[in-house]
Amino acid sequence: MEEQKEKELLAPDTVSEEFEGRRRRKVAIDLLKANYFAIIIMVVASVALIVPFFLIWHGKRPIGDLLGNGITWVVALVAMVLGIVVHEVIHGITWSFYAKRGWKSISFGVIWKYLTPYCHCDEPMHIRPYQLACLMPCFVLGVIPAIIALFIGSFPLLLWGIFFIAAAAGDIWMAWLLTKENPDSLVLDHPSEAGFYIYDE
Repeated sequence: MEEQKEKELLAPDTVSEEFEGRRRRKVAIDLLKANYFAIIIMVVASVALIVPFFLIWHGKRPIGDLLGNGITWVVALVAMVLGIVVHEVIHGITWSFYAKRGWKSISFGVIWKYLTPYCHCDEPMHIRPYQLACLMPCFVLGVIPAIIALFIGSFPLLLWGIFFIAAAAGDIWMAWLLTKENPDSLVLDHPSEAGFYIYDE
């Protein structure tokens, strides 16, 4: 049954000769465990970033300037909500560069049980591009804003970065799992679960 769904998922023009004849293995992560992992990442990122932030800026600017005003926090909260959508769009944009059908291979949805939005690519690809797409939102929405915050002294922006580093916990986990795989294998994003299929030679 699962094999039939897989065949329906992949249109004939998306399956290359390189893909045919390979053995398939399913690799999935537990979303509940991923949420615990996100808490751990948030704690680690908070310590690693908030401590140096105040060491750098303490005494150099009034604490009120560092923390921002009410409007700053409202904007930050609204931006975080929008950022959750942008997170998935970044996945899609990155994958589309490596998919033969480009943006046509990308779809979006929500796992309502966990209130988790997702982006899906229905084409198999090599592991490195898949890992890049997994990690790109973490860098664009998390790491880069956090580094900028350390330089400009913006605590709300720092929290924004920490939030989106933690929000990428599942992506980081999947990228790490792929480091254990043969780089020559192909990976296909799972259409309905947090995981993927590995196609070995």
